[in-house]
Amino acid sequence: AAPEPPAYSMDDVEAAPDMWRKAEPENLIVMDTSKGRIIIEMLPEVAPGHAEQFRTIASEGKWDGTVFHRVIDDFMAQGGDIQAMNGEGSGLPDLEGEFTFRAKPGDMPMNVIGPMDSATQGLYMGFPMGTQAQFLAELTGDASVERWIPHCPGVVSTARTNDPNSANSQFFLMRHQAEHLDKQYTAWGRVVDGFDVVRAIKKGPEPNGTPISNPDVLEHAYLVSNMPEDERPEVWIQRTDTEEWTARLAEADQNETDICDVMRVPAVVSE
Repeated sequence: AAPEPPAYSMDDVEAAPDMWRKAEPENLIVMDTSKGRIIIEMLPEVAPGHAEQFRTIASEGKWDGTVFHRVIDDFMAQGGDIQAMNGEGSGLPDLEGEFTFRAKPGDMPMNVIGPMDSATQGLYMGFPMGTQAQFLAELTGDASVERWIPHCPGVVSTARTNDPNSANSQFFLMRHQAEHLDKQYTAWGRVVDGFDVVRAIKKGPEPNGTPISNPDVLEHAYLVSNMPEDERPEVWIQRTDTEEWTARLAEADQNETDICDVMRVPAVVSE
């Protein structure tokens, strides 16, 4: 399991501002749950259709009152079933799968595990990232490679049926790694605050199928950009294009460590 990141404060951000970046308010979703607050940063570049849909759902309050109906201890916590709550669903169309995306290596430079040309894992903007080897970009018509967010602890992804284009409103929050989901489900975000809350959400259903008794509730979800400016929390993410992270990833390469087992990238929330 990945080591827990150290606790940082705004004093650390102010002491070394070049080591941190401020998350964009339009990419931050706050989930106030019955177990506490979770803050998610979206990365729209990897799944623009999902980012747009979930911005709409959060902005219109459609997740409010939904429950975490499927929670597996060493796997994930699933919620957002609007249909089960109101009988009507989100009123939004199902989404086409955005399991991978294409990127020009120069446009989205990663800090990688291993040699730059052949690396298949690394970090981008604090997000874990899987990638085809960069040298393959020279062999493609669009000078790009295939990339995806792996299902590491803290990653946010999208539930669907067996139809790959059936995702709508249900999401799941990774409690542990699940490599078998990579490139099969659309991952689009990362928990930057409240990972302890994700791990505390009540488990169930029972093995015999009995639903969770008094499941935890997503009481209110909203975009930070929809809040009054003087009430918005600021979220600062530690930059990963630094010597510190290069050294950490070099150690991961030496130890043959998976990107999901590297320390989650720290964040600081200023209220």
